[in-house]
Amino acid sequence: MKVFMLGWEFPPFISGGLGTACYGLTKAMSNLGIEVLFALPKPVEASHATHVRMLTPKPTPSGTEIEYAYDEMRNVRFLAIESMLSPYDVPQQYHEKFEAVIRTKRQVESAAGGAEDQAPGITHYAGDMFTEVHRYANAAVKLAMEEDFDVVHAHDWMTYPAGNAVAAVTGRPLVVHVHSTEFDRSGEHVNQMIYDIERRGMHAADRIIAVSHLTRNIIISRYGITGDKVEVVYNGVERNGNGDAAFMPRSGIGSEEKIVLFLGRITMQKGPEYFLMAAKKVLDEMENVKFVMAGSGDMMHRTIEMAAEMGIGHKVLFTGFLRGDDVERVYQMADLYVMPSVSEPFGIAPLEALNHDVPVLISKQSGVAEVLTHVLKVDFWDVNEMANKIAAVLKYPPLQLTLREHGNFEVRRLRWQDAAERCARVYSDVMVHV
Repeated sequence: MKVFMLGWEFPPFISGGLGTACYGLTKAMSNLGIEVLFALPKPVEASHATHVRMLTPKPTPSGTEIEYAYDEMRNVRFLAIESMLSPYDVPQQYHEKFEAVIRTKRQVESAAGGAEDQAPGITHYAGDMFTEVHRYANAAVKLAMEEDFDVVHAHDWMTYPAGNAVAAVTGRPLVVHVHSTEFDRSGEHVNQMIYDIERRGMHAADRIIAVSHLTRNIIISRYGITGDKVEVVYNGVERNGNGDAAFMPRSGIGSEEKIVLFLGRITMQKGPEYFLMAAKKVLDEMENVKFVMAGSGDMMHRTIEMAAEMGIGHKVLFTGFLRGDDVERVYQMADLYVMPSVSEPFGIAPLEALNHDVPVLISKQSGVAEVLTHVLKVDFWDVNEMANKIAAVLKYPPLQLTLREHGNFEVRRLRWQDAAERCARVYSDVMVHV
């Protein structure tokens, strides 16, 4: 079985859970003997590799894309279509990047004495994000015409137009994988253009994979999809095989202080303000606690200001975005991981925390709450209860020990191999019925 897969991101470039999911799922598919051609809108640089070792890049027959291979995935080929698209961008962010590229081109041409085409490869980007999404789709079609495959698999909204176009041109069945919807990212203030792309992609698909029943219900109720078209495939987690990762210096953290960790994008969807409100209540009762916020996002500056305004700025440590070994180290430091998401389709970070023997507190408004039992759960808005549960874990070592032991045992059931097998059954079904 051969799959033409379209995604937003892949290691070593990870800005959210989608990259982690694509890595785990694709690696498991490779181990099952499924051949995958993975196209993504991003040039990949070997110097930033964290999860896998990059082999030498080579040009594709078309000469317009770049091909990469990973020694861990012998049945997978990666092709990066040159594009400025990146996960979790909003139109304004994309436009700012585009303007920066144009400025760079002009500087290069000025340094070259005004000669044009001294900065090749940057002039064909579209000036707005939605036009770029469709330009990427056209490039994906050209790429797909040179390949042989059985099914198209597209991850999240930016690649839905590409998936639709490739399926239409090649006659192959289309599976779209919904890791997040515009309602998760924006609440009721959805971007209509993104919603329209999502809806067209879902209706054009032969089958839809949702990462949780929570997401499946949104797809059915908000996008007008029939239930028999939507399959739930839960995410998994890579088993942590490195118990001896280097120790991260506890900069600004006393040796007796407990550490409560928030690790994720600092955006409205992830509920950082609820984390801080609960932190304030805990700190009113306990002194020896530091709250670590690891991540970046459009609410970063506002969250820092909020911590200062609440008078707890000296108790909240902002690390910025972490990757690779730094993620391992911050989990090793944590006494509790908290995910207060307002709307979380799944949530891989709690699995990673449990995998590192860290007790977990998650919002009930998350897909991962469907599959985890030995964790604490709370409504994201109930900051009093959130604070009470944080304090309970920090004050009572037997509770923390129980959550560690049972949680780590429970997470072993959630394997990427199972997710890959479920996806393979979806592929087989659509290949028969389309």
